[in-house]
Amino acid sequence: MSGPLAGLRVVEMAGIGPGPFAAMLLADMGAEVVRIMRPGAANGVEARFDVLARGRRALVLDLRQPKSVETVLQLVERADVLLEGYRPGVMERLGLGPEVCHLRNKRLVYGRMTGWGQTGPLSHAAGHDINYIALSGALHAVGRSGEGPVVPLNFIGDFGGGGMLLAFGVICAVHEARASGKGQVVDAAMTDGSALLSACFYGLKAAGQWSSLRGENLLDGGAHFYDTYICADGRHVSVGALEPQFYAKLRDICGIDDPLFDQQMDQRLWPMLTNRMADIFKTRTRDEWCAVLEGTDACFAPVLDWDEAPGHHHNQARQAFVTIDGVVQPAPAPRFSRTAPDQPAAPSAPERDPSPFLRAWGVDGDTIARLHKPATV
Repeated sequence: MSGPLAGLRVVEMAGIGPGPFAAMLLADMGAEVVRIMRPGAANGVEARFDVLARGRRALVLDLRQPKSVETVLQLVERADVLLEGYRPGVMERLGLGPEVCHLRNKRLVYGRMTGWGQTGPLSHAAGHDINYIALSGALHAVGRSGEGPVVPLNFIGDFGGGGMLLAFGVICAVHEARASGKGQVVDAAMTDGSALLSACFYGLKAAGQWSSLRGENLLDGGAHFYDTYICADGRHVSVGALEPQFYAKLRDICGIDDPLFDQQMDQRLWPMLTNRMADIFKTRTRDEWCAVLEGTDACFAPVLDWDEAPGHHHNQARQAFVTIDGVVQPAPAPRFSRTAPDQPAAPSAPERDPSPFLRAWGVDGDTIARLHKPATV
């Protein structure tokens, strides 16, 4: 394996959403990650389409059986990190909580991913991304003026404020453990993470520069120069001409000489100017606008769908997408000048015979042999 995390060993208790995303980020950067899956956990989709599971091997273990728990503990002895995303208390009931694992490996970084966090009055309640970002204030801010909040897929909670925060926290703790010789628990919560992603806007609101009225602010579609517009062919473009010089370039290329547009920051004019901009962009197709605006300082880009984005010439030049086992998907990021990681391996089905893999990790022969014996009732 190559990449900046080559040599890092991670045990992932397989789940959904943010946990697998965090594990994918680590595996993309060269960490050796083994996924522990429960029997029957497969979702029925062919393994190669489970992009979040790429780059790592999987074992199926019935954690209701002591022999399986012992197998995980022996993996933990040789790991740098454990990732889990169960409700608080589940890992403890399985006999795999932090105290037990740290008795086996005092340097272990124990990463925990939940929605509400390990503590607090809601910590044991069920929930999903939409609930966590609602509690942090993030969901309220997304949407059009006079309309309700818009669900922003699960980018903010699951992936940005969840999995990416967990991966960041784990790497911070690994760095510290290498100095102190001691591991610790990383409590990553999507409520915390989505609030953290909103830090800039909490600051602007405190300064009186951001309104709680969604769709009426500088960066939420309220401004005519920071929005998306439909074109003559029904496709969309985006403009983000915030700075005066970029706004002037946008006006120049689009032929906008109406003096009302001189008052760029007059919020009272924004709704009217948005309507006028909309009329302008309806006069040409998206490709026609790309021909004159793309690559200029007008702060412009076409709005591409997931079929179009991998084929765009900029994304192709940067190799921003890769094809793995016939599946087009985003490439690992960010880029490294000296320790570039390999292209991830395709997601794999669970090991039919885990014995060679377990021996490579140092699991003892008796434990491996017991795994092959039928479970006792």
